[in-house]
Parts: sequence; C-alpha cells; structure tokens
Amino acid sequence: MKIVEVSAAIVIKDKKVFCAQRPDRGSLGLFWEFPGGKVEPGENPKATVVRELEEEMDTELEAGSLLCTIEHDYETFHLTMHCYLCSVISGEFKLKEHLASRWLDKEQLYSVNWAPADLKILPIIEAYI
Repeated sequence: MKIVEVSAAIVIKDKKVFCAQRPDRGSLGLFWEFPGGKVEPGENPKATVVRELEEEMDTELEAGSLLCTIEHDYETFHLTMHCYLCSVISGEFKLKEHLASRWLDKEQLYSVNWAPADLKILPIIEAYI
C-alpha cells in the first residue's frame, strides 16, 4: 500500500481551533481537515506545515511542538499525519485551495464532516480548547 506522509497545522486561538473544507475532488473531497500538506523528500515535517500554509493560505505560521502523529489506512493509501501546534505570525488564512474555513469551539468540534484521519485528532484537541 502506498504511504503518504503529511503535516497538519493545529491553530488554536481564543479556545477555538481552525479548520478548512477540502475542494470537491478526489476521495476526500468536501471533508473538513486541519490544513497542511505532503512532506517533500528530505523535508522536515515541521517545515512542511509552515511551507504549506504559506503556499495555500498566504499565512505565515510558527510551528511549535508536535501534538501527535496519526496513522490511518484509507482505501488506497496509508496516511502518516504529523500534527503541530502552530501560531499565526502574519496573514489571515486566504483560501486558495479550500472551499471554506471555520473556527470551532469545543461544542462545535464535531459539527463538521471531518476526514477520517483528522477525526482521530479531535479527542486530543479537546484538552486544548
């Protein structure tokens, strides 16, 4: 099975976490996720999340500590997702790839249709918001 390694930004502000809706394409189209992207060959996963958010959302982040690493088997690939607690340095999350975004508090956390791998992160995030 193909292995895909990605990094995701967990941005928490005012007891809310940022999430975005994927475009309507592919098997994960329209699901909600924590934004990020694929780790390039030789790239540090922590650097990936900073690069991806700058490219996809015109937002400069500082990646802090590793919150968790999620392993998930999708139908056609295995996903390894490194999740970093991040803070915004500059920018306001301009959506270049995603359809929508939201800031969710603890009561709203399960109100969107999460991608299955991202859903696994929610119990960990609940302790932070």
